[in-house]
Amino acid sequence: MSKKIFHQKSFLLLILALVISVLAACGGDNNSTGKEQESNGEATACGSLSVGLSANAKTFDPIKYTGAYESQVIRQMADTLVVYNQDLSEVIPSLATEWSVSDDMLVYTFKLREGVKFQKGQYQDGREMTAEDVKYSLERSANESAMNRLNGVTEVKVLSDYEVELHLAGPNAALLAMLTDAGNIIIPKEEVEGWGDNFSEHFIGTGPFQLTDWKKDQEVQLVRNEEYWGEKPHLDKLTMKFIADQNMLTNALRSGDIDIAMDVKGQNREIIKQDSNLELLTNAGLSIVYLDLNNKVGPTADKRVREAIYMATNVEEIISGVNQWGGGEVSYLPLPPGSWGYDASLIDLVPKYDPEKAKQLLAEAGYPDGFKTEIYASQARVPYATIFQSQLKNNLNIDVEIKVVEWGTYSDMVAKGNAPMNIGGWTWYPDPYFFLYQLFSTNQIGALGNGKGYSNPEVDALLARAVSETVVQEERAEIYKEALKLILADVPRIELEATEAVAAINKKVQGFTVSPDNSVQIVHPNGTNVSISK
Repeated sequence: MSKKIFHQKSFLLLILALVISVLAACGGDNNSTGKEQESNGEATACGSLSVGLSANAKTFDPIKYTGAYESQVIRQMADTLVVYNQDLSEVIPSLATEWSVSDDMLVYTFKLREGVKFQKGQYQDGREMTAEDVKYSLERSANESAMNRLNGVTEVKVLSDYEVELHLAGPNAALLAMLTDAGNIIIPKEEVEGWGDNFSEHFIGTGPFQLTDWKKDQEVQLVRNEEYWGEKPHLDKLTMKFIADQNMLTNALRSGDIDIAMDVKGQNREIIKQDSNLELLTNAGLSIVYLDLNNKVGPTADKRVREAIYMATNVEEIISGVNQWGGGEVSYLPLPPGSWGYDASLIDLVPKYDPEKAKQLLAEAGYPDGFKTEIYASQARVPYATIFQSQLKNNLNIDVEIKVVEWGTYSDMVAKGNAPMNIGGWTWYPDPYFFLYQLFSTNQIGALGNGKGYSNPEVDALLARAVSETVVQEERAEIYKEALKLILADVPRIELEATEAVAAINKKVQGFTVSPDNSVQIVHPNGTNVSISK
């Protein structure tokens, strides 16, 4: 009798120990159904991952977001109809399984994936996504997007529960690429309208992770969506922390407070390389940094002043100073070298560093003694602004006051045209449309990209032709080349840097790569599914 009781107790203790072990490995209090792998060093099928982002998020509402940092969070919670593959060379299915285009390029027909469910929320219980949701989400974007992320779409027609048509005002060869943007994710009408202005804090989508808590200015906490339509996440918890200070970001990675650090810059790159527990991942990237000059108000409304400032700016000195430990090169053009529209033959059109000629131009414009102005920048861009400030003081006696602001204030000031100067960054897709239209079209004045107020009717016409006349990449590239010539002649801004896409990871992280567009891909239809070993 006593022997039998001993075996029962031993068995119960063993079961209890196993349960505790699994709970500890999977985060303790979640409902994970993943199977834990017990071999040391192997990736777990459940676990927690923390990602450090280098700037704060203002909103997750797809029609309101303006920063890459916000889209990096949105993409964890929601899906678009289509996505890019890993190297951004091809558009592949996501919520849409297939599509076709009419001969006149005015109607795109999409067949939708069946059985996709929204995460459970306050105003719906995790119902199936249908064509009505696609119509609601995309028409909302077409009509209300702060960044015009679905330009040219006039109507979305529902053909059946799983089929829609997108109707365009004119042909747009960049439409599929536009649909991959996080601003065009699919969301449920009930949740958006139920929460109103507070939808961002209670975001609901169809993505691999669901929002559980957003501590403003600090972090966003997400958990695995057990009803996700794609490959189930290897992780049960994902935390994305906002850490603008580069030293703090690196220290957080080294201490284990985060597992991935995005946008590591400067000397911190070398610190990462020397830590045997960490790894620095880089990609040539599709990112640029530029210095906008207000084209509408103030001294820089005069082209001669803009050209003088460009000629008094030693861009090479700025970029080498900021990137002593690698990470960026002089961009020369308002496109990243990774874009198929980049044409090195145009570099000769860029103003050359010539302080003496710059002084003459400034005097001709009526400012022989210089003037006072302001430049707006995020914390990460201060090193660029500091060197620029010194150069303009020494070469033109222009006093530049650096205004360091958080992302929400920066985007608002710039979009409204209230920044005399600003240092910005732009990351998007290889198609030049996403740089040249967004940053130089008259239609984009009032949006973040063209807050400088640049407007040239000839450029507008060329940008329209580049997406409406042909889908042949080489032919489109020639049209964009002509637009670039005009843009460079107008000197609307100073081109600074072609920036490497970079992230630093703890070597326990498995399956994570740096995307050329700097998006954070944790679980993705391209086959990515990040895990973390014990």
